[in-house]
Amino acid sequence: MIQQFERLVHRLWMLVGRGKTTTVNDAGPIQMVQVKLGADEVRDNTRRAAEYGFTSSPPAGSDAVLVFVGGDRSNGVVIATNHQASRLKNLQPGEVAIFDNQGQSVYLTRAGIVVNGAGLPLTVNSTPVVTVNAATKIALNTPELDVSGQIKAGGDITDNSASSGKSMAQMRSIYNGHGHPVPGVQAGSSTVNTNPPTQQE
Repeated sequence: MIQQFERLVHRLWMLVGRGKTTTVNDAGPIQMVQVKLGADEVRDNTRRAAEYGFTSSPPAGSDAVLVFVGGDRSNGVVIATNHQASRLKNLQPGEVAIFDNQGQSVYLTRAGIVVNGAGLPLTVNSTPVVTVNAATKIALNTPELDVSGQIKAGGDITDNSASSGKSMAQMRSIYNGHGHPVPGVQAGSSTVNTNPPTQQE
């Protein structure tokens, strides 16, 4: 009876473990992780369970929490990981973020969503339409905007809007109504060059 109780206690002690990841194999249907639990205990090919729709490959040295089925140290599952050096800190209650160890992040703050590209490109692929519904405006702070195809606008397009810019509709109205004075008109087949238009853009 005492031996059975001791075995039960031993299994309870062995039920949960904590260690550091060393390698990750992300090629199969479930991620396999090697975890170092102590100086003399390394668990290879340990399954790592993650929530559906979320995946990551923790860097070497990440904290890992393991559960061992029935206290069997050869049958473990990694249920949580944490990389201390890259974890975003000082989040307010209710805030959420995804991040990596390069500094890239999508941060759902109390004031709005902030995407940090960490100096790397941001690419949107394989979508026929991208729709942005902004109640006030979309501001692009960039020295250059390149578009490979057509540009269509339901309203006016204005250049130099911060100073004395004109819309394309205004410029079109000026073009349609401008005239050219032709002084010194001569009879016959003479050719006369016109002066600049009387109405400037």
